[in-house]
Parts: sequence; C-alpha cells; structure tokens
Amino acid sequence: MKNKECPKHSVLAIAVIATWLTTYVVYKTAFSITIDNALQEFILFLNPLSLLLFAYGGALFFKSKKARNRYILAIAVVTSVILYGNVAFYRFFTDFITLPVLFQTDNFGDLGNSAAASIYWTDILYFADIIIILLAMRFVKEKQSAVKSAATHRKAYFVLSAAVLFFNLGLAEAERPQLLTRSFDREMLVKNLGMYNYHLYDVYIQSKSQAQRALADGSELTEVTNYVRSNQAEPSEEMYGAAEGRNLIVVTLESLQTFVLNNEMNGETITPFMNELTQDEDTIYFPNFYHQTGLGKTSDSEFLLETGMYPLSGGAVFFTHSGNTFNSMAEKMGNEGYTTNVQHANTKSFWNRDMMYESLGIDKFYDIQSYTVGEGQAVNWGMKDIPFFEQSVDHMTEMQQPFYTRLLSLTNHHPFTLDEEDKFIEEFDSNSGTLNRYFQTVRYLDEAVKTLFDDLKEQGLYENSIIVMYGDHYGISDNHNEAMAQYLGKEITPYESAQLQKVPFFVHIPGYEKGYVDEEIGGQVDMRSTILHLMGMETEKDIQFGGDLFSEEHEEFVIFRDGRFVTDEYVYAANVCYDIETGEPVEDQSVCDPYAERALEELQYSESIINGDLLRFYEEENGQLKTLDEQQP
Repeated sequence: MKNKECPKHSVLAIAVIATWLTTYVVYKTAFSITIDNALQEFILFLNPLSLLLFAYGGALFFKSKKARNRYILAIAVVTSVILYGNVAFYRFFTDFITLPVLFQTDNFGDLGNSAAASIYWTDILYFADIIIILLAMRFVKEKQSAVKSAATHRKAYFVLSAAVLFFNLGLAEAERPQLLTRSFDREMLVKNLGMYNYHLYDVYIQSKSQAQRALADGSELTEVTNYVRSNQAEPSEEMYGAAEGRNLIVVTLESLQTFVLNNEMNGETITPFMNELTQDEDTIYFPNFYHQTGLGKTSDSEFLLETGMYPLSGGAVFFTHSGNTFNSMAEKMGNEGYTTNVQHANTKSFWNRDMMYESLGIDKFYDIQSYTVGEGQAVNWGMKDIPFFEQSVDHMTEMQQPFYTRLLSLTNHHPFTLDEEDKFIEEFDSNSGTLNRYFQTVRYLDEAVKTLFDDLKEQGLYENSIIVMYGDHYGISDNHNEAMAQYLGKEITPYESAQLQKVPFFVHIPGYEKGYVDEEIGGQVDMRSTILHLMGMETEKDIQFGGDLFSEEHEEFVIFRDGRFVTDEYVYAANVCYDIETGEPVEDQSVCDPYAERALEELQYSESIINGDLLRFYEEENGQLKTLDEQQP
C-alpha cells in the first residue's frame, strides 16, 4: 500500500503553525505581559503570524525540496534564537532585547553568572517548533503540483500574508492609538505588534536615531531649553552651599531597594547601619525616592546622576552615544577646581565605562587594575564590597583635595551569592532563591557601608566630606512577585510594583546636626541639581530635567523610563491611574492624562538631545546656542 501523500507545502504550513503556536505559548509562560481584555488576548495570539507568513513564505521560491526544507529550517532556527534570547534576557532584566544590547558584547563575559542562573534544562521546550518541523520533514510526503500554478499560489499566499499584517496593525491601532510613538514601552509593542515585528521596528528606530545626529542642528535645542527653563526651581536658601568646598563622595548602592530598610526578615534586622543613618543627626534621608533606569541599569543611574537627563528607551547611553558632548556634573566640578574620579573594581570596558568617562570629563578611573584582590576577597561578580571600600579609602588619602569620587559597589548583584563567612543572616524561605539570597547580600552591603564610614573617620577624610548614597536600580524584578507578596504580606499589583521601584537616597553632611527624614517624592534625575546646589554651584544655565530636592519649588513628579510616573497624588502604572494613598484606581482616570502627556514629552526631549548630540551646540557658561560658525566641526 502506497504512503498517503499530503498537499504540496504541507511542511511549510506545519512550520508556520508550529512557530506561531510556540511563540504564543512562550508569550504566556515566559513573559509577564498584562492582558486587560479579550481583544488584547486575540491580538497577542494573532501577532506572531503576520511576520512568520512572510518569513517562511520565502520557501515558495525554491524549486528543490531540499533547498526549500533548508530554508524553512533556517527560519525556524532564527526565530527560535530570537525568542529564546528574549526569554533569557527577560528573566534578568524584565525587558525585551533592543538592537544596541546585541552589540554590547564586552559585557557578555561579566553577565555570565547572572545569565547562567537564568537558564534551565526545561528551556529545550522553547525550541519545540524546530523538533516538530524536523519530524514533518522526515515523515510528511508531499504531492507535486504543476509548475504553472506555482506563481498563482505564491501570489495568493502573500496577499493573505499582507491581509493578516494589516488586520493585526488595524486591531493594534484600535486597541492602542499612536502605538508607534511609544517606542520606550517595549511590552506594549510586543503585545500589539508581536515579538518579530517589534525587532524590525527596533531596527528602524535605532537607524533613525543614528540619522538624527547626522542631520541635527542647534535649532532643535530652543524648544528643549524653553521647556527646561519653565520648569526650573530656585535652590533652597538654607541648603545651598551647605557642603561648599568639601570633598564629595558618591556611593552607588548596587541593587538596593528601599523596602529592606527599617525592616526585618524572620525577626532579623536587614540593614542595621543604614537604619541608624536614616535617623542620624547629620543625614537627610529620602524614603520616597525612585530609580529611573532602563536597560543600562547601573550605567543608566550614573548617566542620570552626571547629566540630569533620562537614559535611552533602548540600549545603554554608555554604549550607543559614548562620543557625545555631555555637560556632566564631573566636568562642572572639575571646572571649580575638583579632581574627579570613579572607583569600581571591575574591568574598565564593562558598560564601555573607559570611553564614556572621558566624555563625562572624569579625570581618572580606578578599575580592577587599581585593586589587589586577595584570596577569598572575590565572589559572584568580582571583588567583595568590604575590601573594595577599604582600598578605595586608601586611594582617597592620595587624592588631591578637594575631590569628587564615585564608588560603585558590586556584591549585592544578581544572582546574590555569598561565601559562608559573609552571611550575617539566614536566607528567606520562599519559592524564589533570588529573593531568599537577596536579604543576605543586602545585609553584607550594609556591613560594607559601615566599614566605609569607619575607614573615612580613621583616615581623617570624614569631617571635610559630604557622603551621598543612592540605590541604582531594583534588585528583585517582577518575575518574583509571588515571593515578594509572601514577604510583604500583600498582592503585588501594578501600583505596588511601581512603589517597589523606590531606592534609598542619603545625603550625609558631617557636623550638620539637623538631620531628618524628607518625605519629598523624587527620582535619580534630581540628584545632579540637588548635589551641585549643596556644593554651592549654580545650575540655572544647565540643560537638565531634574530639580533640587531641597527646593521649596521642587515638583513631585517622577517619570520612569518605561512611561510610568508618580506624583504627590497619583501613581500611573499598567495604563491605570491609582490614588497614591489608597493604591486603588481613581474613579476619573482622565486626571492622569495631562501628566502622561508631559511624561512622554519630557522623555522625548531627553531622547532627542542624546540621539542628536545636541549639547555640542550649547554653551553652558552663558546658556546660549553656539553661532553657526562655532557649530562647524
């Protein structure tokens, strides 16, 4: 009996359906994509199909079955790699890959531990479509059709493909008007356009940003400057110059979120030293302070600190625009006679810091080559924080004063592993090993900060310095919401998730003696203006989006890089406007619309400055645009 033959191109049909369904299953199991209604669910189900039909349709142009099958298999491998790459990336960053990230290869080695902790043997299931396609190629026998009908079949196939694409785009536009103006909201793009179309759109956006710089001129800064000036706040008379002439020590507290401060875990205090600091007579502590980083994580927080501008919506400024002109805080302080440096016990090329620091006007970078890592002094991502702080203080004793130095801690980093001798408290008990270990590395970081303060006092550097410390970004992503709900004893709604983006911000001025807890709502974009005013340096001519947290005119309006925002009345998250006091959606959702429009405007202004390298056309000394002659290279 003859084997039953299937219609021609059955393998093609199986390939399209297998990858389509695999993608949809991955959407539902690997990503936390918010679905609010049946239409959104249908769009999510449909959206992989539009590009897959076009991609696999190329097989129709091959006459040889062998060549056709090779092409189909190649497309399956490419789509699976794209899909799984996003899965692995999402587990760590809770975000989707953008084009600039693919070129950040210098970081891949250092990301090894974190990436390895995010890979499981069951991940082979993400390649199920390839297995199905291989089986189809082996066992499905296809009929041969007349050559004359091939062109007709192709035409009908691609008409169908185009119809599906436009149907998808029409539904997406109906569900989310002006979708393509929200390139910073990658979840929204993936949810409506699909993973594969999103990546094509990302290529377009990145290409456009490169063209922007080539075509930019100083006239684009006029509108931005007017916006910045209209939202400027006058410095606080009391705090302006409160640390003038002192050394400035800024400490980046890796992955430290505010929820662990003044809190316990299984009856054990998590941050005893920093808890004391929040009540210290020389410290102003901000508990309602939010990180505003994007994919650049720590490097983005550095960018916010130095420039008072927002990071990019895709990729890290440190990589994509390291050759730009930046009127940084370091450059400003250098012009006032400060020696400037950064201390970080990592390779100098990580996050392209060696190149970016030159553009930021930083005099010296103490990288891993400046440290002696003894036996037992390294764990996880590198040198432990306690010996790092000890050796960093030693460096400070040799610096010309006054100096501005930044210290980037490292130990409290995903996957939050420690040697036994550094575990001062037990692990938490939840379904998330990441959260369980996090409390231990936070406790170690707290001990390291105590060591830093002790060493500064011992070396005689403490009294004539101001110490500013801030959390750089979240440590526990939304992927661990179930475990976080167990620890906090409440459901993690989009409102609660936004509140969990709070990171600590400390301003410690030895001898101040009027310390207090400042409930002002602020974010990392405010750090530059706040610090410079404390140092007695004016910023009225600077192009920056933050404001002085001590100013009586400071506006409580924090914009997240993904478009969420917080005001003194509302929290806007997952396209819902919440009451900040109750955490419940407000009855009139339109009250958040003016803030949402302004948030988008401010993010776009910042993006245009970076993409166009517009600060090369600006004279910070006099607050004027350069003349056309001065703009010429």
